[in-house]
Amino acid sequence: MEGMIRALTTRWTVFIPLLAAVALVATWGRSLPTAGVIVVAVFLAGSVLAAVHHAEVVAHRVGEPFGSLVLAVAVTVIEVALIVTLMISGGEKSATLARDTVFAAVMITCNGIFGLALLVGALRRRLAVFNAEGTGAALATVTTLATLSLVLPTFTSSVPGPEFSPAQLAFAAVASLALYGLFVMVQTVRHRDDFLPVEADGVVTDDDARDKRPSVRATLASLGLLLVALVGVVGLAKVVSPTIESAVANAGMPPAAVGVAIALLVLLPETLAAVRAARRDQVQISLNLALGSAMASIGLTIPAIAVATIWLQGPLVLGLGATQMVLLALTVVVGVLTVVPGRATLLQGGVHLALFSAFVFLAASP
Repeated sequence: MEGMIRALTTRWTVFIPLLAAVALVATWGRSLPTAGVIVVAVFLAGSVLAAVHHAEVVAHRVGEPFGSLVLAVAVTVIEVALIVTLMISGGEKSATLARDTVFAAVMITCNGIFGLALLVGALRRRLAVFNAEGTGAALATVTTLATLSLVLPTFTSSVPGPEFSPAQLAFAAVASLALYGLFVMVQTVRHRDDFLPVEADGVVTDDDARDKRPSVRATLASLGLLLVALVGVVGLAKVVSPTIESAVANAGMPPAAVGVAIALLVLLPETLAAVRAARRDQVQISLNLALGSAMASIGLTIPAIAVATIWLQGPLVLGLGATQMVLLALTVVVGVLTVVPGRATLLQGGVHLALFSAFVFLAASP
């Protein structure tokens, strides 16, 4: 019976991403009736669950922190492609799209996923334990990237408005890519132990049981299906976005709320993977996913947008507003106070979730 259930699970995670890809091709660029939106939403949810499954297979094979890196980079690359596509077709209406999407990703990962992981970890055991050195380095990198790319444009004076001049944008792009590349090298090569899960007594553990790892063939299959599932997640999120836009407009909320809703859908695979890792007492993996996704979102999006501006028409607004900067600053301060001890209680998780709730509320009611 157990083998049958496992076989059914495997078949389900294979067929759903493929069917989601077919649904994406069939519905892309079309206006859908209510029944069509429901079908797309079902495939979207199935693609999210399938993506988490295949990401865990790949992570089990390559070990940590490579496993967290695979999911974070895969989601971000597809998200960046979607942003660039929307900016090309959106004209001046998409001037703030990159800023809103990147900021939403940072707040969702650094408060929503971060806080949820700490909360789940602390509920299982009195303390959620993680490696302060690695998590602190990741938080410092996210802070620097966010400040260089999203805060400085508000205060520069070469171009009127919260925009970078071409030279400033090029510098921010090169600095973002270099910092992200440096962090990946430190995370995966020179200081890999700083990003491995730790036990309650502070001992670093690498639970990569080599004799139980998936085969190379199974891993490559899961990697391919992971990419298909993620394309389905991002693409179907775009397909249902007109319905979301209509609902937001009917509710009287600002257009920025649409970006937040789509970002929440796109980041669902990381959220579910982080919660599942925290339930296994591997809070460090959850934090790797959260901060790694935030870092990849900035470190890959800004260079891609900088290259895209060669043929994009209209302004590119990257600078945050006053409310957004306050939320970012508060996130950084709270994050530092959470990370330094290397362990957290329910309170720290609740504080981060309160900041995430404030972000969502103020996006809907600025």
